This record gives sequence, structure tokens and C-alpha cells, in this order.
Amino acid sequence: MNFEHLRALAAVIDEGTFEAAADLLRLTPSAISQRTKALEASTGQVLVRRRVPCAATDAGMVLLRMARQVQVLEAEAAAALGSGTASRAVMPVAVNADSLATWFVPVLAVAAGWTDTMLDLHVEDQGFSSQLLRQGDVMGAVTSDPVPVNGCRVELLGHMRYIPVASAALHRRFAGRNSVDWEGMPVLKFNAKDTLQRELLAAKGVEQSPPTHTVPSSEGFLAAVRAGLGWGMLPELQLGEELATGSLVLLEEDMHEDVPLYWQSWTLDSERLHRASAAVRDASRGRLRGPTASNMAGRTPRR
Repeated sequence: MNFEHLRALAAVIDEGTFEAAADLLRLTPSAISQRTKALEASTGQVLVRRRVPCAATDAGMVLLRMARQVQVLEAEAAAALGSGTASRAVMPVAVNADSLATWFVPVLAVAAGWTDTMLDLHVEDQGFSSQLLRQGDVMGAVTSDPVPVNGCRVELLGHMRYIPVASAALHRRFAGRNSVDWEGMPVLKFNAKDTLQRELLAAKGVEQSPPTHTVPSSEGFLAAVRAGLGWGMLPELQLGEELATGSLVLLEEDMHEDVPLYWQSWTLDSERLHRASAAVRDASRGRLRGPTASNMAGRTPRR
């Protein structure tokens, strides 16, 4: 299979148009089109959906992943031969927002010392990040999916615990003598994929949805809880001394959700990828919990 044709395919998908791909590779749009058509002819399948932006077909996703793997190996081979030491390779990685705001931060510090690699972080819910691996968009992903994507390896990193928390002021407004007014107290959600709060309410037997605010940012979600906008399921890693000081209140002592997090990455013999996997593994160690069981009914939550 022609590597230049694979490079053209990756550029079309990355840049979104044949014209932008041509600018990136310093070719004419006609040359990019010819290389893409030649690749499609050799495989006997349509690889690119010609729209704006261009998108890969299912068959195109398979070759796109191959194209990215070839690019990584080419860069490492050039560096090993002494002809590519000044170049930097891009390493696309998917991570969920709550991990990026907490235990994943040490990975960034380690990556700051890499002189040959540039991180390209894709923030995606852990229940959906494995799809980015299937599409060839990323080389590795923090995911809640334990089933390895074809061509990938998987390892359990640990569990992130979420607990129901509210500001002290909000709690005072809706606290009864023996329990909380779950139907009346405003609640937060991260986005449409976030089922954490809904599952707790279902476990409490709440059928009517309380007033719900959407805050699609990990740091913003914590700020909204602190401000009393609503209660929410927060990663315990995100909390400092606020529970101890009483500025935030744990709403249920025995209610939590432990979300398993896995690291899935290409089964590629790449020094860069091995280095990134080691950094992720080291960052999770001692920060994520070991195997535990959730005490909330429902599916794996998304955030």
C-alpha cells in the first residue's frame, strides 16, 4: 500500500477539505484527489465522504488508523537514523473532563519534558472515547469500555469515586428533619450523557425530575456546586478540605458511584506510545481506587 496515498487520506480527514490537505502537504488539490482515488481503487471501497468537512467511511477509518501508525513509526525511524531529531510527532489522546481536571494532571507535567512529542488532547466522555480509537482519531484513550478496540490493548487503571455533594447553604434550604427534599432541591448535570445524578435520584425513588441546571465543564461544575446552584455528583479527587470545614455537605453517607477507568492504546511497538502509557499508568497509581462495587443501581455513568 502506497504510504503517500495514506498520508493524503489522513490530511483530507484532518484538514476537512481536499484544498486544505493540499496546502498542508504542499501539493495541488488535484494531486490529493488522485492519490485518494488511487487508494480507493486499490481497496475497492469508498474511503472518504465528500462533504464539508470530509469524513472517513468505516473502511476509511481502518486505513486512517494505519496512516497514523505509519506516521508515528516514520518519525521514530527518522529520529533513530539521525535524520529527524528536530521534528516533533503529534500524539492524539482522549481523556474525560473529570480525569483531566484531577489525576491526569501529572501526565501533562511528564509530557512537558518530551522534546519529540506534542500532545493533542481530545476531551470526551469516558463511555464514548473508545469510538475515537475505532475512528483512528487518537492513539490512546482513558475509557470506561473494558472491551479492547480491534488493534488495541487495554488495562484497568482504577476507579474514580463520585459522591453527592451540595453547598451548606443549599443543604440548609432543602434539609428536612430526617432527609433531604430530593424532589425540590435543584440538581446539576454535566451534559446529556451524564446519568450520575439521575441514577441516584432513581435509587432514592424520586420519579419527578427536580429543577436541573447543565454545566458542561469539570471546573465549572464544581464552581456551580460551591455557588449553591444545585447539588451534584463530584469526584472525591476534586474535593479538598471543603467537606471537613463544612462549606460543602455530603448528602448521603452511603451513596457513591465508582466508575472504572481503562487505558486503551494501539498495539504498536512505538517508544512514544510506550512512554505515554507509562505516564498514564504512573499518574493513576495511588490516585484512583482499586476494584470496588458501586452502591447505586444503573448503567455506567458518563462524564
